[in-house]
Amino acid sequence: MKTPKNSICLWYEKDAEAAARFYAKTFPDTKVTAVHKAPSDYPMGKKGDVLTVEFTVMGIPCIGLNGGPMFKHSEAFSFQVATDTQEETDRYWQALVKNGGEESQCGWCKDRWGISWQITPRTLTEAMAAGGAEARRAFEAMMEMGKIDHAKIDAARRG
Repeated sequence: MKTPKNSICLWYEKDAEAAARFYAKTFPDTKVTAVHKAPSDYPMGKKGDVLTVEFTVMGIPCIGLNGGPMFKHSEAFSFQVATDTQEETDRYWQALVKNGGEESQCGWCKDRWGISWQITPRTLTEAMAAGGAEARRAFEAMMEMGKIDHAKIDAARRG
């Protein structure tokens, strides 16, 4: 398989393969495509340790790098997942949070490895795109939420 021209590199302390396999089990169009082991000892590990993992997250090419504990993830990077139903929103949210993750506000959560995710219903992005009073009402409703409630956003859109 040809290496993509551009991909996202995510730094993990030591669990890039576990993270990639979790994502592949959780999200559609997500798979682990390669696992590369260190050809020799290096400062943070030994020959044969998993060094990088190639995977996709909903079609987006990624590389997981087991680089050690010196760099941590922040909300400055997140995956944004558009959802069509409350069931889909609930499924992704629960998978991320119940597997050692952490809830946040306005549709944001973190997985157990510290990667931020925005689980964002299309009804919310459509309301924001509509602008005006509809966007304001949907935005104000969202500001009160952790996981987004589709019905409450739809009710806010209608006024």
